[in-house]
Amino acid sequence: MVFVAGHFGEWLQGLCGPEGRVALVTLACPVAGVHAAWCPARDLRIEQNAPLLDAPRCRAFLAALGRPATGEVRLSADLPPGGGAGMSTAALVALARASGAAEEGLAAACLTLEGATDPLMLPAPDAVLWAPRAARVLTPLTPPPGAEIVGGFWGPPCPTDPADTAFPRIDDLVAEWQRGPDLRGAARLAALSAARTTALRGPQDDPTPALARALGALGHARAHTGSARALIFAPGTAPPAAEARLRAAGYAGVLRFRTGGRG
Repeated sequence: MVFVAGHFGEWLQGLCGPEGRVALVTLACPVAGVHAAWCPARDLRIEQNAPLLDAPRCRAFLAALGRPATGEVRLSADLPPGGGAGMSTAALVALARASGAAEEGLAAACLTLEGATDPLMLPAPDAVLWAPRAARVLTPLTPPPGAEIVGGFWGPPCPTDPADTAFPRIDDLVAEWQRGPDLRGAARLAALSAARTTALRGPQDDPTPALARALGALGHARAHTGSARALIFAPGTAPPAAEARLRAAGYAGVLRFRTGGRG
């Protein structure tokens, strides 16, 4: 069984550069992702706990990787697809590795199938500025500082539309991020990115900023095309009752994890 970790929204996402390309810095979630197994078989059979991959897409993906478009495939996602936690990309990467596919060409194969893909095939997905519609690294970055995240899903799933480019400009935020901010600075930039996207795209009744203030978080982050929301704390400082407060506010799938870290 192969495991590929997902993410939990983004530290930053928006348009940047002279071309106005969609770019992001992912918020890695090492504790939740997709587990995959593949065994040779004459036909294709897929067993999964969520709607991650149908048979035609599975065949096309395996064929694109030069693998047999058959086999017994088992996929198990820890988080809901469409929530902005990378389950779609994680499922593809996990399947590729379980089937013995080469790493070369993996990002391109994911892009062909998804149209917009997360950097979860990379060794350090949160240490790059990533172009999801081109599946390529725009520039390497210093990894984010270590943080404790308490988060959940607020609202229904919202799968990414690859043609959707209605995001705010974030050139200034990216420039600050490239200077390697400390955790307080990183949380501030994440909150600014989230606020710009919420102002442009909604939902206007998102309780995450108010919860972040009430619980003493340094800032908050969001899935810019999904329902994942994250409160950002210094390691070891998230209140014990934080999860209960999120559940009471209507968040689903509440979890706590550590992310980032330098050196």
